[in-house]
Amino acid sequence: MTDTPSTPDTPEDSGERIAKVLAHAGIASRREAEKLIEAGRVSVNGETLKTPAFKVRAGDDVRLDGESIGARPPTRVWRYHKPVGLLTTHSDPQGRETVFQALPDDMGRVISVGRLDLNSEGLLLLTNDGELARVLELPSTGWTRRYRVRAYGHATDKALAELEKGTTVDGVVYGPIEVSVDRRTGANVWLTVGIKEGKNREVRKVLQSVGLTVNRLMRVAYGPFQLGSLKRGDVSEAKLGVLRDQLGKLYPLDNGGLPLKPGETAQPDTRTGTAKAKPRAVRPASRGASSSGKHKSGPDADSIMPAGKSKSAKGWAKAKPKANEKPKSKRADPKKSGGKSTEGKRDADRRRRP
Repeated sequence: MTDTPSTPDTPEDSGERIAKVLAHAGIASRREAEKLIEAGRVSVNGETLKTPAFKVRAGDDVRLDGESIGARPPTRVWRYHKPVGLLTTHSDPQGRETVFQALPDDMGRVISVGRLDLNSEGLLLLTNDGELARVLELPSTGWTRRYRVRAYGHATDKALAELEKGTTVDGVVYGPIEVSVDRRTGANVWLTVGIKEGKNREVRKVLQSVGLTVNRLMRVAYGPFQLGSLKRGDVSEAKLGVLRDQLGKLYPLDNGGLPLKPGETAQPDTRTGTAKAKPRAVRPASRGASSSGKHKSGPDADSIMPAGKSKSAKGWAKAKPKANEKPKSKRADPKKSGGKSTEGKRDADRRRRP
């Protein structure tokens, strides 16, 4: 085995950078992948790489510690309700329990989108796509991380409002931070805090600078993904359709969940087996319908009978006569018209003429 890559990274070469390939395969984030390469743990076509300045072409055999990374899997994302007491890291020198040790084994290797410190809880996004994790962590993505915070101390409304302009703490510059007071209970105050950068312990450090000591911090949202009613320690995977809708043009995916290359567009979903709703039967207009299209109140027999069938058609029940009901006569009853028939009225009229 040699240490010289066979495919130098030049502008004319096609393919993807090796760190990006490892990230897409869920091996590590792009930054961590570069460290693996520098440690001599990655090889391409039998040649050990010493620099991440290398592009992988279709058909290249990429291996980590001698084992093939396999075909690129579809992008997947999970919501995880991280409890207090777990570290967001793959390994801890002190032997403390990590988030990834607490996850189900059938999830495979996943990467966190950002971090939550040891004493923080709430929503932690996990993915098998390291490149997606990198994109979602960038402040330029514009996704807001929202937290519910309980803090001890007192800070004026003016001091909290000033944080929307950004601040500097111990030489570190922080961007705009949204803070709203939910309620005050004795010496504690409950806040809702929104940030876009997610720097190390940003919420705790910024609130400390205005006189508040955070004693509980829970992330409730990361961009469009919400913690919702997810119980502590539970994991829930986002469906592909939801994932494509939420990521949109930020990180477009095809119908199989694979990232689209620049210039590509997703093909229409032609999968079969999806049940289609049957069209509703159209009822014929009633006899009493006016020219404006509005029906009279109460349907008659024609409004519930298919067109072309008579009321005596086979299969349609006839209305039964009511008990003790006498049939109506077609001729007028003289008694009901005051005892005079129509002919009698005409004779009386002729006699009155002069």
